[in-house]
Amino acid sequence: MSAKDSLKNIIGELPLSAEIYWLLRRKQYGGGHFNLRALEKLLPGLREQVEPLARKAPRGRHVLIFSTLHYWIEHAALTGLALAGRGHRVTFAWLPYSNWFSPVNKFDLRKRDLYVSNLLQAAGPLLEPLPLLRARRAAALPEALQREVDQVAIYDTQYTMQVEDVDRSSEVYRLRRARNDFAARTTYAWMKSHRPDAVLIPNGMILEFGAVYAAARALDIPAVTYEFGDQANRVWMANNSQIVRHDTGDLWAARKSQPLTADQRGWLEYLLKARQNVTPDDTFARLYPQFASAQGGDRIRRILGLDERPIVLLPTNVLGDSLTLGRQVLAGTMTEWITGVVRYFAGRPEVQLVLRIHPGEAISRGPSIEEEIRKVTPELPEHIHLVRPKDPVNTYDLIAITDLALTYTTTTGLEIATRGIPVITGGETHYRGRGFTIDPASWDETIAALDRVLPQLGRLRLTPEQLDLAWNYAYRFFKEYPRPFPWHLARTIDDLKTRPMEYVFSEAGLAQYADTLDQLAGAPMDWSNI
Repeated sequence: MSAKDSLKNIIGELPLSAEIYWLLRRKQYGGGHFNLRALEKLLPGLREQVEPLARKAPRGRHVLIFSTLHYWIEHAALTGLALAGRGHRVTFAWLPYSNWFSPVNKFDLRKRDLYVSNLLQAAGPLLEPLPLLRARRAAALPEALQREVDQVAIYDTQYTMQVEDVDRSSEVYRLRRARNDFAARTTYAWMKSHRPDAVLIPNGMILEFGAVYAAARALDIPAVTYEFGDQANRVWMANNSQIVRHDTGDLWAARKSQPLTADQRGWLEYLLKARQNVTPDDTFARLYPQFASAQGGDRIRRILGLDERPIVLLPTNVLGDSLTLGRQVLAGTMTEWITGVVRYFAGRPEVQLVLRIHPGEAISRGPSIEEEIRKVTPELPEHIHLVRPKDPVNTYDLIAITDLALTYTTTTGLEIATRGIPVITGGETHYRGRGFTIDPASWDETIAALDRVLPQLGRLRLTPEQLDLAWNYAYRFFKEYPRPFPWHLARTIDDLKTRPMEYVFSEAGLAQYADTLDQLAGAPMDWSNI
């Protein structure tokens, strides 16, 4: 920590130091990219729109919303106002961090806290403020909860450093453990005293979000977690489950026996094409980049030097991605599984293995999967090919020439299955065990499955029944699992202009969003009636 920050830590301990500074220089909000100016401008008008709705609405639940990081605070405030408009009593708790991996001195942290408190006054009684920096903390957490909070710090370090092995003496781990412990202790104490009907938390697995989720569940308070995927106008959410785990069991149980209509199949065909960037439109709020447009399977064969031997594709996840954390099935880590696959295929020259390293690695900060593979197999044999993140190869061209895929948790595996290509899963992915993938429960079972399948490559395809299941599940996952929601995190303010609060509470808007808003406040999700 710099000398300046050390001094600010000392000043930050002095009573009223931040308050006096705030009064003298109100426009200084603390720096560090902690910027809520757009929300500040919008709140007075939003309050005018929502207050009459809140007065007329039937009394709802008492919902605690927790958020941190300025962009989540901005989004959560809008969501809280919408819940208030539905009649719910909303307590809005926050921690004023601008990122999750850098320390911030106490003086600047207190300034940001005052900035948020002052800003939320414009929301009036619609959002009851709970500044956690000033809240009472539990003296200690129950032992089981403390273990869960410590596990969140491990996930955080993996996520931040994009690694799988965690050094518990590292600055990142120590920072994450301290922040998560603070978040858990303050919210645990408040929830134990006030017993809200539901807690609404982004993500629910990592960062302070994961710590607060663990605290809520330790108190047996219903918790709703939510996240945003690549589709615009959609939100993922889960009751008493971490949404990043994508537990689709209840959805699949309710919907799998209903065959797809022609319109539903048409919608899925359109979406799958759009995911290949063939159809650029407003379907997506964000996409991982492809560093080459589709060129066709034959050209990719020539570019990569692939011959006529069968092709096995392994599309990787990004190391430390939250969709991979805690998903081990066959090995201790994703890297162990991948390197085990490479070692196996090194002795199977009758097939060609293509490792497609995730394009997202191009913008990641951690080590590459390639580095991990090279540690185990420095020289790859001629029949094993690496496609690096920025290589001018489109993943969907690789899928077009694939005979078998191996996946950890990437949803690319689901897309591959919809093409009738067999998929062997290696991690606890949401489509595992749905009836159209090969799902070994151990490494020995993986070897046995590969030994059984490889001689059939070139002629092995999903059965018609399996293909129907793959399409049915893909429709349910892409269309029905994400629920309609007006404002995507990636473009909150732009979406608010397109779908303002007045529209959300209009007859047409409520027809789209009323159920989602009530489910975010803890109402049960009835997957049989969507």
